[in-house]
Amino acid sequence: MTLQVPVTPEEESQTSFVDEIEEEYERVRQTLKEVSLMLEQSQSEMAKLTQRNATITSHLQQVQAQFDTMPRMDIKIAYNSALEAQQRLLVMRGQLEKLQNDEESLRRYLNLLEKVRNYLAQDSRAHGNSRVAISNRPASLEMVINAQEAERQRLSRQMHDGPAQALSNFIVQTEIVARLLDVDQERAKEEMANLKNAAMSTFKEVRTFIFELRPMMLDDLGLFPTIKRYVESFKEQTGCDIHLTIKGSERRLQSFLEVMIFRALQELIGNAYRHNQDIPGKLQITAGIHLDDVVIKVSVADNGKGFDPDIMDKTGHLGLNLIRERVELLGGHMEIDSGTGRGTRVTFQVPVLEAES
Repeated sequence: MTLQVPVTPEEESQTSFVDEIEEEYERVRQTLKEVSLMLEQSQSEMAKLTQRNATITSHLQQVQAQFDTMPRMDIKIAYNSALEAQQRLLVMRGQLEKLQNDEESLRRYLNLLEKVRNYLAQDSRAHGNSRVAISNRPASLEMVINAQEAERQRLSRQMHDGPAQALSNFIVQTEIVARLLDVDQERAKEEMANLKNAAMSTFKEVRTFIFELRPMMLDDLGLFPTIKRYVESFKEQTGCDIHLTIKGSERRLQSFLEVMIFRALQELIGNAYRHNQDIPGKLQITAGIHLDDVVIKVSVADNGKGFDPDIMDKTGHLGLNLIRERVELLGGHMEIDSGTGRGTRVTFQVPVLEAES
């Protein structure tokens, strides 16, 4: 009689996850093979079109030399052939460039999946389990939890120092107004006006906190209008010189990708401001987004005091490390260019995942 070892829901979920990784790996590997084959065929076709274009260009030079004596119909045919060849060459170049970008992105994604497979396989051997188990190392989970707690502490502190303190003052001011109504109505009107201004200011603060927690326009309008609004709001609140550039066709992306990119930009811009408030001169921040058919590239640079990236790797920077991990999980990569006294530039790119229509 064979003893059946019961499978826990956690183990079943882990096994399902491993199966999904294997299926995704095979799918991406097959897709990469097909794209590589199409790229090879396109390169061959490109070589033929380039040769044909060179021949037609040579023929055009002969036509120009005999322009006065050659029949108009022959001239028209020659120029139409040249125009058609150039258009086909232009289209093929665009297709070739897209295939090259697709192949590069697929290779990066496949490499990431390969690392995940190896990671799971090593952890399985370490646990001595035939079912591939997910590693119980808590580093990533700890990083996410710490980041969430740090953000909650920051918001809690801001709420205490801002709206909570203001509401306490409102109570005192209303009591003052109530007493003044019977003895000095003009003074009471002034206090009411002050109370109204304070309430409007507090209302703006609360709206800012809500926007930072989860901007509703991110769901309604998408990533790019939300980023533009955030940058304008940040500029008004801090007086910081910040410039935003967006290149490419603005369109809706997958919801989780829009959230990830917005949070990353929010963190990077906030870091640039928080760590450089004491620099001599005015802080300048430039943010850029470049979106094409394959990847979305994001960069944030400042003219601040900078830091040593090697020290950051040793000591750890919660926000930057969390951004890096999320970027790599999406099949992208991130780079940090900084040094003491020469500012900082952080760039990352991830594959484009457009929202379903």
